[in-house]
Amino acid sequence: MASLYVSLKTPLFQPSCIRRRQQAAAAAFGINGRRAPTVCMSLGVEAPENATKSEGFLKGKEVMETDARVIVGTYARSPVVLESGKGCKLYDVEGREYLDLSSGIAVNALGHGDEDWLKAVVEQAGTLTHVSNLYYSMPQVELAKRLVASSFADRVFFANSGTEANEAAIKFARKFQRHSHPDAKEPATEFISFTNCFHGRTMGALALTSKEHYRTPFQPVMPGVTFAEYGNIQATKDLIKRGKTAAVFVEPIQGEGGIYSATKEFLQFLRQACDDAGALLIFDEVQCGLGRTGSLWAHEAYGVFPDIMTLAKPLAGGLPIGAALLTERVASSMAYGDHGSTFAGSPLVCNAALAVLNKISNPNFLNSVSRKGLYLKDILEQKLGKNSHVKEVRGFGLIVGIELDVPATPFVDACRNSGLLVLTAGKGNVVRLVPPLIITEQELDHAVDIMCQAIPVLDVNVSN
Repeated sequence: MASLYVSLKTPLFQPSCIRRRQQAAAAAFGINGRRAPTVCMSLGVEAPENATKSEGFLKGKEVMETDARVIVGTYARSPVVLESGKGCKLYDVEGREYLDLSSGIAVNALGHGDEDWLKAVVEQAGTLTHVSNLYYSMPQVELAKRLVASSFADRVFFANSGTEANEAAIKFARKFQRHSHPDAKEPATEFISFTNCFHGRTMGALALTSKEHYRTPFQPVMPGVTFAEYGNIQATKDLIKRGKTAAVFVEPIQGEGGIYSATKEFLQFLRQACDDAGALLIFDEVQCGLGRTGSLWAHEAYGVFPDIMTLAKPLAGGLPIGAALLTERVASSMAYGDHGSTFAGSPLVCNAALAVLNKISNPNFLNSVSRKGLYLKDILEQKLGKNSHVKEVRGFGLIVGIELDVPATPFVDACRNSGLLVLTAGKGNVVRLVPPLIITEQELDHAVDIMCQAIPVLDVNVSN
């Protein structure tokens, strides 16, 4: 089966009237005026061996310039055009290699191009991709069954992202309060959230997100949210009120907020306070869940269980999915038509998620994450911990933060220029490490060596 080679010498932009005429003609007759033949293509798209990079690929500069013209400017992207990946490595259009400790923001838990994941996607794509939630499909039911069997939950609602999962949890909490108190004039509708938290960018999830610069341009967001200091039992105690508080949203480990971990005492307090007030406890495990801490669910290490848990990032290995896991007590308040989604829980995405869940839920796999997490923190402490700019190395498993006393961006840029992709978090002063869970100790060694070479840039930045 022949591979496809596409030359991109033609201009990216043409007048729209010409473009429309060309597209119509090409669709009907083929580019040369003859009716287009049927073409069978392999999944791999490769250039002939004798093709040069300039003939086969758009150069990074062209792609970035085009992006600036046609994409809404909501992303401050790094100046890298990534083209392919395998395992924990990524490659840009220039052929440069990067060790990936960002995982697409904690999404690619199995790395890039995992064979079992790819098989699940290809087989399902050739069988059934989408049917909507008007009908049953086997991969969706199987995934829900597996999630229920491996968690505290009795029911699952599928969404398309973490923010959608949190929006669903907001609605479930309010409906639960109304259902539980049918005679109440004003059932509980308010929420408690915490400093440094991040729950999403849609209007409800955004209202629960603490950073004001995320919320301010879009005010008014959903009312009725009170922020308490993360981890502070005393400051939270008087805020959770019967008849007022519908639910408490909390991340067992805050990712975007700076890799801060809750204490067992704090989560135990929240569980008891919610029970006493008739409020729901909702754990947002969108970033910290599904194996990243070395436990399948981050809250397992605390021995505290929620009424609702939201998931997303790693669940489908790079395809869009979100999920809210609920107890039967909460789920029984929902009725047909109370919530829904056209795309959520499609056969394609759920089959991919089954492949991910099968691997990550293996106890040996989880043990390896714990071991590598301890190893990573140890070598970071040894090689970077004594640097004057490093205030703390913290985290669980393979979600690790390096807090600096200066902005982290120059360091992140220097790492990228040396072939290592890492992220920022917190107030921009935390280096966030969320590698694929399959990363090896040798790759972690290499990553820390690059970080050691990059850290002097912080001294330069301070002197400037």
